Amino acid sequence: MAVTEGAGGVAREAAVPAVLGGSPAFPEGLPLTRVRVPDRDELARRFDAILDSGQLTDGGTVRALEEAAAAMLDVPHVVAVSSCTSGLMLALQALGVAGRRVVMPSFTFSATAHAAHWAGGEPVFAEIAPDTLTLDPAAATAAAGPGTGALMATHVYGTPCDVEGLRAVADARGVPLLYDAAHAFGSRRGGVPVGGFGAAEVFSLSPTKVVVAAEGGLVATRDAALAERIRLGRGYGNPGDYDCLFPGLNARMSELHAALALVSLRTLPQRVAHRGALAAAFAARIAGLPGVRLPALAKGDTSTWKDLTLIVDPTAFGCDVPRLAEALRAEGIDSRRYFHPAVHTQKAYARTGEPVRLPVTEEMAERVLTVPLWSHMDEPTILRVADAVARIQEHATKL
Repeated sequence: MAVTEGAGGVAREAAVPAVLGGSPAFPEGLPLTRVRVPDRDELARRFDAILDSGQLTDGGTVRALEEAAAAMLDVPHVVAVSSCTSGLMLALQALGVAGRRVVMPSFTFSATAHAAHWAGGEPVFAEIAPDTLTLDPAAATAAAGPGTGALMATHVYGTPCDVEGLRAVADARGVPLLYDAAHAFGSRRGGVPVGGFGAAEVFSLSPTKVVVAAEGGLVATRDAALAERIRLGRGYGNPGDYDCLFPGLNARMSELHAALALVSLRTLPQRVAHRGALAAAFAARIAGLPGVRLPALAKGDTSTWKDLTLIVDPTAFGCDVPRLAEALRAEGIDSRRYFHPAVHTQKAYARTGEPVRLPVTEEMAERVLTVPLWSHMDEPTILRVADAVARIQEHATKL
């Protein structure tokens, strides 16, 4: 087979995509995510100790996780919870958003808006910056009118937000700033760990994340009073005498989940560095390929690259995202449209109030496609994914 110069100036076989009859890049299949638990022996020892103790919640393992996470994030307080969603709910409740507007991006996971709704707030959607896909401070300023109780931004895919710009908006409006940091444990803004930029930042430890507890979340804050209220809230608002101070949740993290998170946390810096190297190799391989790019990362910032997401210009690329996803499926490559549809267009929110138009968000939601990236993936695998994308682009007009 002839050899041609591929994307990034790298020589590769000039093959046709599998969807047009070529051989699939991954006949065995390549899933979007694949979890590997580090150091199973240590995890087994921790599980045995927990089970022997007979204390499955409210024990020393959860406290050890909170202390280790606080040290890594360089914040004084971390509260472990059952999920990122419950952490957002409790943080928003503690910040007093009930009956008030919560300005947020629509380009995010639905749980961002759900949490505001459950805390009694009104989700108000604002535009994103098209280069980073994170909340645009100028759009947040325009949306944060009278009755606003908080701003909430998302570090999408692990890309740090414009925290300085958003802080200025929150300060000017006199409202707290909260971050949905589900993707971002290990991300850095100008070298500073994500975790201490808002009134609180809430992380996810679900199986698709870079730190894994099977299920769970962490609320990071510099505010001792806020941390204490969230601690009370995760246990029904019960201070210990069953005379509940406010309506809380059962949002405790179990000792077993905390043990898995502790073991996962230990090798986080190496995993973040490796994921960054894989993303850089992928970006170099597709450099110069028409109509496809990755979200922009500011100089000095670090992303966890929780998701490796392509932004596709269908005109320049030659086909739209659904056709690209179909062609990748033929190659054996799994993919997801994170985040499509945008939250403000979903049935849960499109039916409420006046119709919302967010042209940038809606366009970006149509253009994004996430391809596989795991913490233990090797470079040849990620380059095979990049080459599959390039082959599809070269033959896109035939799809």
